[in-house]
Amino acid sequence: MPSSNAPSLRPSKLWKRIPAEDRLETTRAFWADTEDVTSQAEAIEAIARHLKFRARSVIALPIDKRARCLSSLPDVSDSLAARLLVSYHLTRQRPMMAAFLDALGVPHEDGLITAEQVKLPDADTCRTAARTLMTTFPAEQVSTYFATLLIQDPDAWAPLRDVMNGG
Repeated sequence: MPSSNAPSLRPSKLWKRIPAEDRLETTRAFWADTEDVTSQAEAIEAIARHLKFRARSVIALPIDKRARCLSSLPDVSDSLAARLLVSYHLTRQRPMMAAFLDALGVPHEDGLITAEQVKLPDADTCRTAARTLMTTFPAEQVSTYFATLLIQDPDAWAPLRDVMNGG
């Protein structure tokens, strides 16, 4: 992959590309997820540092206020941004995820893979499905989705690099 594209694959840079309204809705869903306490603890610390509050004070904030703070932080770690990107796609991009999995022939329910183990399709099938998605959904959303997949598993989703680079 050309080095000029490398910065866009950093989760923190990718998170900043998400429109503000979508980031806010995503962070609301992030705080509502009671299972991801590790990422939430990291978010609390980031907000506390930014606001110069104690973590306890951040925890006491209403969820909507925490969501607004988190969605507007100027910088988040790559680990937190990666989790927020997953939340973004689960919250805002299910139809696109479902369309891609359909095109790949991967069983899913509303964009969530249902099989315990999934054999990813070959590179040609992946590229064809990716090109189809690019003609169906807004380019920026598709680009963000593919970059998120590449961040999560660069080897499995390597064919997406070709499509993202115009191939």
